[in-house]
Amino acid sequence: MNGYWFLETLVKVRVSGNDSADHISLLEHRAYPGDSPPMHIHHNEDEIFVVLEGEFRFMIGTSEHRLKEKETILVPKGTPHSYRVESSQGGRWLTITTGHDFENFVKAISRPAGADALPERLGPPSEAFKAELASKAAEYQIELVGPPLH
Repeated sequence: MNGYWFLETLVKVRVSGNDSADHISLLEHRAYPGDSPPMHIHHNEDEIFVVLEGEFRFMIGTSEHRLKEKETILVPKGTPHSYRVESSQGGRWLTITTGHDFENFVKAISRPAGADALPERLGPPSEAFKAELASKAAEYQIELVGPPLH
């Protein structure tokens, strides 16, 4: 399986939350330079990021963190956060969640990846798309609370 095209990223489900009693998910992501999701909160699951390639800037609550290859950070559930891929070659990382709301959200809004490559860039999202994304996220206990990082 090539994975999913989730917004402008390639996501591969390495361990599905459907496969364990604790619903632990392990997702591998690849993204373009500058990729940043809206600031958001996972209300039901902790999230761990493990950087495999590239450099990232994270905002977790009001704290900024810079991570590079082989570094890890925890985002406790209920904490606003976002990241931005800062390296010119893009980035690759793992996310581990203690529930599978995020995994299910990724599957719900993605399309099957047509190749083992990043999807075409989408450009700035429309207001209608932002509203649709926020509505779908809420179904998975994820609240969008701010813009992406610049």
